Amino acid sequence: MNAPKANVAEIESRLRQTLAPELLEVQDDSHHHAGHAGAREGGHYSLRIVSARFTGLNRVARHRLVYHSLGVLMQQGIHALVIDARAPDEAR
Repeated sequence: MNAPKANVAEIESRLRQTLAPELLEVQDDSHHHAGHAGAREGGHYSLRIVSARFTGLNRVARHRLVYHSLGVLMQQGIHALVIDARAPDEAR
């Protein structure tokens, strides 16, 4: 059975509410994974986010904040998530 795929607007909304990003780009890459076994378990997404909440945190801690912000979507709706999380002074 296929799991419902999260939508970009829902992902963006949750991240804006919890991390107040200065920059947020979410891309749905699911079409690149059609037919892949994991595609039945949710969507594939790429995320670029710049937030002051990441200042002083290492990469693992930043990813944990993102996962926590997305909550249940990480178990139902998102199969794969590529994260580029930066503090404002690191943004290119």
